[in-house]
Amino acid sequence: MRAHVVAPAQGWRWLLTGWAIFRRNPPLLSMLVVIYWLTVVFLSALPLIGPIAAVLLIPGLSVGLMQAARHIERGQAAGIQTLFDGLRQNTRTLLALGGLYLLVTLCILGLSTAIDGGGLLRYLLSSSHAERAALADANLALPALFVLILMTPVAMAWWFAPVLAAWHRLSLGRALFFSLAACWINWRALLTYAAAVLLVAGVLPAVAQDLLALLPPGVASLLSLLLVALMMLVVAPVIFASIYASYRDIFGISEIA
Repeated sequence: MRAHVVAPAQGWRWLLTGWAIFRRNPPLLSMLVVIYWLTVVFLSALPLIGPIAAVLLIPGLSVGLMQAARHIERGQAAGIQTLFDGLRQNTRTLLALGGLYLLVTLCILGLSTAIDGGGLLRYLLSSSHAERAALADANLALPALFVLILMTPVAMAWWFAPVLAAWHRLSLGRALFFSLAACWINWRALLTYAAAVLLVAGVLPAVAQDLLALLPPGVASLLSLLLVALMMLVVAPVIFASIYASYRDIFGISEIA
């Protein structure tokens, strides 16, 4: 197992490669992302065990999306079953990745309660808009920064771990280690990629929403729905495909024309 060091500008190219892959089969990738989210939302809505099951399955479902991107890039057949094929590759390790991620995240959020008395945790767990609005008025910047700092190495360790476990049959510890190491030596490219994703999926939609607020309410509502559809059916599939692009640039070879 060897990770290549790529140029910082490659982070932006990953997003462009994700777009190139998406253009080869937009209906399939869009449909798979919708099914992915519907599966996660459905499981999360189930009482007690549902949210835990959703977190456990996310690594395997993510591998399925990356496998679909790989098949499309290589001109191979892919379908709805491709999304769930990832769950059958090194299943125990993928489930362990989901469970450990949940445990680590809860521990970090638990540590943040020492700073704000649990305000951030209540904000994240609250299902009431009124309660969330009231909590948002509190000073959550410091605990949020604390969580962000601790979650950064966690995200690096899990970034490639599912696909390394599924496609390379690595154990839990080795998948996390090689993912963390690969992200560490390519932090410049990943920082560029994060900035590109933030621009495309965060800044531009926010600017568009602000512009829509200037239009008549009926027109603004319709265009807002179209913007949400665009984010779900185009931007999200492109991002998932770009994650695959980052994997195969660092651990493999370029295959797209």
